[in-house]
Parts: sequence; C-alpha cells; structure tokens
Amino acid sequence: MKLAFIGLGVMGGPMAGHLAKAGHSVTVYNRSRDKVQAWAAQHTGTVADTPAAAAAAADIVFSCVGNDDDVREVTIGKHGAFQAMKRDAIFVDHTTASATVAQELNGAARALGLHFLDAPVSGGQSGAEQGILTVMVGGDEKPYSRAEPVLKQYARAVTLMGPSGAGQKTKMVNQICVAGVVQGLAEGLAFALHAGLDAKLVVDVISKGAATSWQMENRGKTMVDGKFDFGFAVNLMRKDLRIAMEEARINGAQLPASALIDQFYATVQRQGGGKLDTSSLIKLLVKP
Repeated sequence: MKLAFIGLGVMGGPMAGHLAKAGHSVTVYNRSRDKVQAWAAQHTGTVADTPAAAAAAADIVFSCVGNDDDVREVTIGKHGAFQAMKRDAIFVDHTTASATVAQELNGAARALGLHFLDAPVSGGQSGAEQGILTVMVGGDEKPYSRAEPVLKQYARAVTLMGPSGAGQKTKMVNQICVAGVVQGLAEGLAFALHAGLDAKLVVDVISKGAATSWQMENRGKTMVDGKFDFGFAVNLMRKDLRIAMEEARINGAQLPASALIDQFYATVQRQGGGKLDTSSLIKLLVKP
C-alpha cells in the first residue's frame, strides 16, 4: 500500500520502519530533519517536506506526535495532511491526545470525505521497536477494517473500542492504571529497602505471585539500582494524566489517587527529573 507516516520520534520512527520492512511504499515527514535523515539512512522510503506532501498519494496516513495542538497542526494546519489526502483515505493518529481533539478531527475528516481513527498505543519504545504494541482504536468499523491489517505490522493487539474518541479514552484508563501500579511498586520497594531486605530478591519472589505486573518485571530491579534512563518520561506521563483528569471532569469520574500521583510526578519534575522514566517515583521515597 501507499502509506505516509508523520512524526518519527522514539515511537513513530520504529513504527514507520516496520511498515517499510513489510514492503509498503512509505513516505515520511518529521519537523526536525535530523530524525528524517536518520530514518532514511536505515529504511527504504520517501522523505516529504510537509505533512500535506507526505499524505498526497497515501491510502493511509499515520501520525505519532506530541499533543493536541501538534495533531491539529499536521492535519488541519497550514500544510496539514487533510488538505492533500485523496477522498476515502484514512488518517490514523497514534498520538496520546484528548478525546475532544479526536472527535473534532473526525468531524473535519468526514466533511472532506476522509476517515479518521484515534489509535493511541501502549508498549513504549521497546514495544515499538519489537513490533508488539497494543493499539486501542476509536472510529468507524469500515475504515478500521481496512487499517487493521496494516496496524498489525507493528502491533500484537489491535482492537476497535468504539466510536471516535473511544481509543483515547481507553488509553486514559491505561495511564491511570499504570500510574497507580508504579506508585505502589515504588512504595513497596522503598519499604523493602528501609526494612533491610534484599529488594531485588523481593522482586524475584513477589513477581511470581499476585503482586506481579509489567512494571515489576521490567522496572522493579532498575528502580532498586536507581536507573531511570529509558522508557516513558515523566513529562509525558504528566501530559497523559492531565488529559485523563480533564476527561474525568467531563464524565464525572473520581480520580483521587491519580491526582495525588500527578503531584508526586510534579515534584520529580521540579527536581529536574522530567525526562526520567516514570519509575523514578521511587526517588521521592529513598534517599540517595
């Protein structure tokens, strides 16, 4: 298929790479030219100067950018993809953004004879590199069925969650749960260290029982070692929690623990840890 990918960061770059390796004709765009050049040096594809130029001939256009404003810029902005996409083409947005912007852009796409799917992902940089992401999708069934086989080039699970915005709302649930698990793990490991236990041995033991989680298996021992130079950054988690709490104010959900953990992350930011992995919450509980 003829595909376009907009946004070649730590997630988008590997995802676009999987599409190219699968034999699709891929055109890429990224604001910073160095990332485009690095991608083009590793993969077969075409480089475009604007989102519109990247999207012009594509059957499906993918994006993975930073926030709501970035998504608007690459879709309905001055050189946005929507102005150049052919009728009945599909725009798949992998950005973790608000359900509001997803519904807004879904409406804009429909007015132009296009399709829009909000499709945030879970699995982090390693999941993108290995092609084992989880994709949660909001939108209509027909364009989803066309896009699903392509999404599976870099995902092990792709699920249509409901109408426009449902993908983003599902990602909010994911981030709410992740934040709670990371805080619980940080407190448990801090307790183990204060109690004089071998914290890594504790991880080995309790990871075989009811307390186990992806965070424990992948971040437990690195938390004990004070290593936070990988994975999902605090700055991004705060963005995601803000989106979730804004949605909760709309739907009436109560997120007391999430609001508290968000403030813990704010403290990590104030201490200069905004780019550290989210597991750095333990730094607030264990003295260096």
